[in-house]
Amino acid sequence: MTERARAVTRRTALLTSSLAFTPIVRSRADEPPALRQDRLLVKKSQRLMFLMAGDQILRTYPIALGDAPLGPKRAEGDQRTPEGSYAIDGRNPNSRYHLSLHISYPNPSDVRAASAAGVSPGGDIFIHGLPEDFGGTDPFMFTADWTDGCIGVGNRAIEELWARIPDGFPLLIRA
Repeated sequence: MTERARAVTRRTALLTSSLAFTPIVRSRADEPPALRQDRLLVKKSQRLMFLMAGDQILRTYPIALGDAPLGPKRAEGDQRTPEGSYAIDGRNPNSRYHLSLHISYPNPSDVRAASAAGVSPGGDIFIHGLPEDFGGTDPFMFTADWTDGCIGVGNRAIEELWARIPDGFPLLIRA
């Protein structure tokens, strides 16, 4: 097999595996009322985010976290992704990372902990897509953490979340 043929085969395999794990998008009208989404749940240790309806998982998204993912965010610049109860409280359609949904970090508990430690809790934590120069495919999984404390998802995933969830939507981030 020539080098060109091998490259085409690798690209085809990557595209096929990427498409095989792309979330299926359904409209809200297709879901029975009992299955309407009610929160996002992030499990940092699993590198997954779940769109939930009660105890049922509606969608699963692979995620990337901050460069120092272990433990909760304690201070501005610590490269950690927060842990706790938050909400989506804003949107940035002009993000450097495709689209971004702002997370209501810091919550009152985060502010108290940072104040007790004599540090700033920081802010500007988002769920966002890939860098604009990355391309349009969503990875099956992320092989490394690469954000500054945000939650990174694929571009199709952030587009789906952007369309599906309103401001004020609950978000629970666990270890």
